[in-house]
Amino acid sequence: MSDSRLLYDGFLDSVARFPDHGALHVDGEELSYATLHDDARRIAAVINGEAAPTSPALVAIFAYRSRAAYAGVLGALLSGHGYVPLNRTFPTERTRAMLTRSGCSAIVVDAASGEQLGELLEGVAAPMTLIFPEEPHSAELEAKWRPHVAVGARDYAVPQDWAPRRVTDDDLAYLLFTSGSTGVPKGVMVAQRNVIAFVDVMTARYGVNETDRFSQMFDMTFDLSVFDMFVAWSAGACLCCPPKDALMRPGQFINDQKLTVWFSVPSVVVFMQRFRMLEPGAYPSLRLSLFCGEPLPVDSAVAWQAATPAAILENLYGPTELTIACTCYRWDGERSAAEAEMDLVPIGYPYPDMTPLIVDDELAEVAPGAEGELLMTGPQVTLGYFNDPEKTAAAFVTPPGRDAVYYRTGDRVRKPLGDGPITFLGRVDFQVKIGGYRVELGEIEAVVRRSGNFAGVVAVPWPVSASGADGIEVFVEGEKPEGLAGVQKQVSRHLPFYMVPRKWHFVAQFPLNSNGKVDRGALQASLRKDR
Repeated sequence: MSDSRLLYDGFLDSVARFPDHGALHVDGEELSYATLHDDARRIAAVINGEAAPTSPALVAIFAYRSRAAYAGVLGALLSGHGYVPLNRTFPTERTRAMLTRSGCSAIVVDAASGEQLGELLEGVAAPMTLIFPEEPHSAELEAKWRPHVAVGARDYAVPQDWAPRRVTDDDLAYLLFTSGSTGVPKGVMVAQRNVIAFVDVMTARYGVNETDRFSQMFDMTFDLSVFDMFVAWSAGACLCCPPKDALMRPGQFINDQKLTVWFSVPSVVVFMQRFRMLEPGAYPSLRLSLFCGEPLPVDSAVAWQAATPAAILENLYGPTELTIACTCYRWDGERSAAEAEMDLVPIGYPYPDMTPLIVDDELAEVAPGAEGELLMTGPQVTLGYFNDPEKTAAAFVTPPGRDAVYYRTGDRVRKPLGDGPITFLGRVDFQVKIGGYRVELGEIEAVVRRSGNFAGVVAVPWPVSASGADGIEVFVEGEKPEGLAGVQKQVSRHLPFYMVPRKWHFVAQFPLNSNGKVDRGALQASLRKDR
């Protein structure tokens, strides 16, 4: 047990201060802090009363942009558990792998996701506690899901002596699975103290208060969603979750909800530019615009700033392993274009207490003005990869002459001269961003290789843009098989939609570079010639 502040404490403070204020707008209704708190307490009480203990204490959230999803996250935390977000839009096999690897004994399910639950639980041997926040408890519900324990939580009575469970600040707030180079998603362990450090910095920096209305453009499987939820709820602000069709009309969503805080990946800006949604002065309610998840092109920043003249615009940077974001850069119309490199807005300056180190291949610090890999240490450095000490040791390192653990981001940056900002130059490996999602090309290659029993596979991001890539194409060494359609279907069952290759190319032999390695640049160049 600990007296340290926990992630749910900010929400509980807002419940006490603003019980009748809007906490969440979702599915066309706005829930007050008191109502959302009641939902979360019921779920937490079910977890405490029905779920078997696990170590670490984790609860899965199989819910998507719904009242039950947000109450489930809060309920898991109030029960003393971390949460594991699952996404029904992902292939079921991938989601099942996350569920089984996390070792959760309980799962919160909303109505729409419940349609996939039977398929998700196929092959899951150990009985789980299935929590349905939108359903009343009944004998029919219990019978339907045996041998699992099914609990309808809509009318669940919270025991009088129930209280939020206190845990230590080293306990997990959430376990988030990201793309892994071996074909198996990596689980990033994020401690309570990691998230508290981030939320504290953001809340202080932006002066968030109960009058603010936040966008929620990110799925819960994307860690940027944590900013939206907990920075808003720590200040009594309202979180506004757009319906699916509004994701294609982000400008209308901003104005309809009178948003004051916007947070998205830069590709949303590119989309809005393409469809002429960034007319000057179009979104006067915004006071703060944040972008993260992929590089922000300068022309996108200029266009967005013109459409939101009253808003501060900041470019945030940070991998999941450094808890959401760890550097930021405030756009300035007079000087920022000159500070940019490769027409990308700088990633800026580290958060308080976060220390960058830009190194060469030997992990020695480079000189000012030189480029190298960005390493970072500080309170936002997460605990490593779940049940994977080998990958943890490779990514969380103590460089020569240092006494702290640094995370190797794999991002190539330029060390600033003087007090200038850090600029982003690309990846040092084969990791790319597609629509803001971090993707390991090696994972796609592993799935394609395994699905088709191919010897040689190379995944190539294409077409490439300043913000990352629009999609993936794969090269396979050898002849095109007769059953390719079946192989492609198998691949789509194991990869989320944004990682599924759009086109397949079969070549007699891969081109090699001077080191005898596959020349990925030559393969990508061949795509350029074919267009």
